[in-house]
Amino acid sequence: MKIVIFLLAVIPFVAQLLMIPLVNHINPIIMGFPLFHFWLLIWMILTPIFTFGIYLIQKSNGGFKE
Repeated sequence: MKIVIFLLAVIPFVAQLLMIPLVNHINPIIMGFPLFHFWLLIWMILTPIFTFGIYLIQKSNGGFKE
């Protein structure tokens, strides 16, 4: 389970910070947003979902244990 929690924590970080050079384009326009802005908007929505997944996993395991 620790690897799943690690991945759920790292994926948004990588997607928002390290992928920016790959999506830093004006075209294509998606829903009226340039690709860069749309990418960040999607990850601003997905990041709390990933965090909630971490919460549910830890809650089902009885809380945080070292």
